[in-house]
Amino acid sequence: MAEFDALKAKIPGEDTGIEIKHSICAICSPAPHCGLSCYVKDGKVIKVEGWKEHPDSNGGICTKGQSNKEFLYREDRILYPMRRIGERGEGKFERITWEEAYKEIAEKLNGVKAQYGADKVAFYSGYNKWYRSMLARFAHSFGTQSYGTEHSSCFASGLMAWQCATGMEMGMNLMAKLFIGWAANGYYSMYKLPMGIEKLKALTGMKYIVVDPRITPASARFADLHLRPRLGTDGALALTIANQLIQNGWIDKEYIDKYVHGFEEYAESVKEYTLEKGEELTGVPASQIWQAVEMIRDAQTMSISESSAPLAHHHNGMQNYRCIMSLLAITGNIGTAGGQNPSEGQFAERTTGYTTHEREFMFETYPENADKAVGADVHPLWYELRRDMQANDLAQNILNDDEKSIKALYAHGMNYRMFAEDGKVLEAFKKLDFFVDVDLFMTDSAKWADIVLPCCTSLERSEFKGYPGCHIMYTKPVVQPLGESKRDVDIIVELANVMGIDDPLLCSGYENCVKHIFRDLPVDLDMVMASDEVIKIEGEGVGVKSGQWYMENGWRTPTGKIELYSEIIGAHPEWGLDPLPSYTPPINPDPEKYPFMLCSGARLPNVLHSRLHGSPWQRSLLPDPTVEMNPADCEKLGIEMGDDVEIVTSIGSMKFKANPSHTIKEGQLFVYHGYPERDINSIIPYLEICDPYSGYPAYRSVYCTVRRVD
Repeated sequence: MAEFDALKAKIPGEDTGIEIKHSICAICSPAPHCGLSCYVKDGKVIKVEGWKEHPDSNGGICTKGQSNKEFLYREDRILYPMRRIGERGEGKFERITWEEAYKEIAEKLNGVKAQYGADKVAFYSGYNKWYRSMLARFAHSFGTQSYGTEHSSCFASGLMAWQCATGMEMGMNLMAKLFIGWAANGYYSMYKLPMGIEKLKALTGMKYIVVDPRITPASARFADLHLRPRLGTDGALALTIANQLIQNGWIDKEYIDKYVHGFEEYAESVKEYTLEKGEELTGVPASQIWQAVEMIRDAQTMSISESSAPLAHHHNGMQNYRCIMSLLAITGNIGTAGGQNPSEGQFAERTTGYTTHEREFMFETYPENADKAVGADVHPLWYELRRDMQANDLAQNILNDDEKSIKALYAHGMNYRMFAEDGKVLEAFKKLDFFVDVDLFMTDSAKWADIVLPCCTSLERSEFKGYPGCHIMYTKPVVQPLGESKRDVDIIVELANVMGIDDPLLCSGYENCVKHIFRDLPVDLDMVMASDEVIKIEGEGVGVKSGQWYMENGWRTPTGKIELYSEIIGAHPEWGLDPLPSYTPPINPDPEKYPFMLCSGARLPNVLHSRLHGSPWQRSLLPDPTVEMNPADCEKLGIEMGDDVEIVTSIGSMKFKANPSHTIKEGQLFVYHGYPERDINSIIPYLEICDPYSGYPAYRSVYCTVRRVD
């Protein structure tokens, strides 16, 4: 029998020199940020597991979390500040000191401010998200409204829909008798959700409806009903269901009379959505739509999980949300037990259960008299509700080259490939007077920057992290930062000091800023910082107002009611937007030429967007850029597994490997994005088909054609 080797087995102890240190996974940002147990030897992480005692993740991590060691030690990590010495995009840099980097950035950004005005500098955050309140305040204290994030394409559209309806974000409720997972496949994006649903179905008999064009693990595993609408027709499906509920009197009339604004106009507008029309528009059989209606009728309570991206990435994206949310309003499931309820308690973009002063911190130095943020004139509802930059409009703003154009860009985690028609973003980079990018890796976006600064992973830094149930922790580095990399927040604070930003609180440091944000909560943050545990905040002032409170005291809307007819939109007819939830079909420039519909952004369980395509073992799980197609379509076109196929849209074409799959409906193509060598977003038009409400690109309903190539 071979002698047992504790070191090879990676068992912690004095004899092996291995110790366990705790941290969090930040690859899926901002949630769920599962707890990690990191095995460390000689100052290096050798193994990562789930942290069993973590109160939120309870020892669970997904395949992405298991990549943290490889993510930390990737060969393309940026280790030192770098200055460009070649042409933009060429990737030629020289190493410089932090002092040199800060001095040059300060001179350039302050120079643009002096020559053109502070509002001609834009600030941007991609992933991660934990530092965003600091970056927003930095931008505002500098003097510009043009601070933007990847929320320009994720999450915010749904929040805007809820703002129009209730004035705040509303969260799903797993205690509902009927739960609808609308375009939500938690197995690929948030593994805890399906685990909870599976348990509750067994314990409470909860019914579960999945609405998703694809057959997914969630639909196959425990859906009582699976509705498969055509891409981009979710709004039509919701309005059809609503009409049947109204016509049959299966709505909560007392609730509507007391708490809902605009019902009469809404009820009139949905009359055209008969079962027959619903089937024609969505492709969902009328019998299945009727089955969903009956399940809603029979449910005492209902909650809906609306995905932050798939519903929004259409020409009618925000209206999709509003159409779906209206089902909750007319059945009395907003603000009630078992229904959708306020999800206000957040910190660092993570639901926590307690209310902080974070938004106040971000906006108390907001420059009201500066030029409006980029995109305000193109997508006015976005600006009305958010007061920041719609980053999808940034490239065109720069290319316009006029008195409103941005001259300099300071970014953390810029990824040009996330934008539709992203070739324009590269053209915009060329025109900038100055561009700074802070990142972990030397990405293709960073290669266009004038100065590149190295930041840390979650395993190398300390940060405050909140969790549901009123929890908070202060993470500690499990290893020292690689090279000269720094926390994003320290880069922001140090640069603000060098630039002479007149903001004593910001310039005093991250920890002091968080203490200011938490100042009214009964928690000693010095004690939290000294602890290695996750702390529960308890006492007076903790928690958020319930839905019942808002029902009794009024919602944060102009009428104080749940608004089916949005008075915010209705007050601005010049915007050309519909105050009522309504449906418009995806735009097809040439139906004969483009008979297929493309969905870019389909999720995989092992990657998040482009974040792990640079990790070899994760890339090995699906090494080739792939398009999934229905086998019937493949047969018609003579396409077999592994064939090279070309997808053609109105602005370009691209080749992929074909993967015939019965999980895909006929006429649809699902492309997995994030592969640097196959940039699918480069052939997706933006302004012609984007959502006029939110400015979101129509990533998931682009008409195209496909053909086999040799």
